[in-house]
Amino acid sequence: MARSDTQTAPIASPSTTVYPILFAISIVHLLNDSMQSTVSALFPIIKDSMNLTFSQIGLIAFAMNITASMLQPVVGIYSDIRPRPYILPFGVCFTLLGIIALSVAPNFLIVVLAVIAMGIGSAIFHPESSRVAYLASGGRRGLSQSIFQVGGNIGSSLGPIMTALIFVHLGQFGVIWFTIAAVAAIAIQYYVAKWYSIQPVITRSIKKTKTTETSKTGLSRSQVIWAIVILVFLVFSKHVYISSISSYYTFFLIDKFGMTVQHAQWFLFAFLAASAAGTFIGGPLSDRFGRRNIIWLSILGTAPFSLLLPHVSLVYVTLLSICAGFVLSSAFSIIVVYAQELLPNKIGLISGLFFGLAFGLGGLGSAVMGKVADQTSIDFIMNLSAYLPLLGILAIFLPKDKEVSG
Repeated sequence: MARSDTQTAPIASPSTTVYPILFAISIVHLLNDSMQSTVSALFPIIKDSMNLTFSQIGLIAFAMNITASMLQPVVGIYSDIRPRPYILPFGVCFTLLGIIALSVAPNFLIVVLAVIAMGIGSAIFHPESSRVAYLASGGRRGLSQSIFQVGGNIGSSLGPIMTALIFVHLGQFGVIWFTIAAVAAIAIQYYVAKWYSIQPVITRSIKKTKTTETSKTGLSRSQVIWAIVILVFLVFSKHVYISSISSYYTFFLIDKFGMTVQHAQWFLFAFLAASAAGTFIGGPLSDRFGRRNIIWLSILGTAPFSLLLPHVSLVYVTLLSICAGFVLSSAFSIIVVYAQELLPNKIGLISGLFFGLAFGLGGLGSAVMGKVADQTSIDFIMNLSAYLPLLGILAIFLPKDKEVSG
């Protein structure tokens, strides 16, 4: 039986990119994040039906994201010590539970409990699937992380379409249809887990991994720590801005241009779809032109678009949001790969840490911005968040790629 599994799911080679596995985890990422995006997609619906404040809207996003944020590094550390391939399909079961609860939630408290369950599912999914992408990369780590990430960004971009085509008409209970996506994700993750379980990393000792990989990094401990700190600030700038747009861009369009909820969702979709495209482009570019170069260009290069966006007409708002989404989203998969190369014997920890930061900072940013919006206005939030990409200037202090690779 073991021989049959090996024939259908080959052992990863250091020089061969295993595309079937990469596309499988990308599809699951799409399904996972499309299920998660039902939460933000429901915001305009449940805000009215449950009479919620912007602060409560922010707290819902915070509850899901902070759950994933705190648990993902724990999952990552544990997987570094003792990989558990079959935790992948198990994690999606929490997402399935959250989807069912969200579809029938009668009040704010049950909505929060539902999104916490979804946060647990994401906490299990992201660090382990990122490790799978690393194993299946065949050395093309930027490309492999981009393939993995683009699925998630496409899934996130579907949220506004769900609102426009499903939730506006079916209401909150329309979420129940996404149980189909959860079941499909469980099946695909079982296939990925079979491949993952026969890879050498499962049987190879952590001690051996350390001795063969840490020598690749030509940096001192203090330089590595400094680089990680900079990367954390860059993740902060990116994900708080993305969170602000995802949660409040539609309200901005409704307030400033008098749009309907359904119409505003298509503009948010344009931003998120551009983000998905940017994710796919960033990884291959970093493999060719260097991680550090693409990171700073991606984040700092977003600033001209974000700063202009709140002050122009609707046509230019659309164009600028598409440009901002495309440029900014090329950064995250590269940041993850760069951090993994800084600490190549801590793939699970790094994946969990940075995905956790992405969730946690995004959720915290959404909660804080919601509180500020209640005290000021949505227009003020759009202007405030526009300055975040300027933190991209910090990327010039990162070690050069050749220093990281030794």
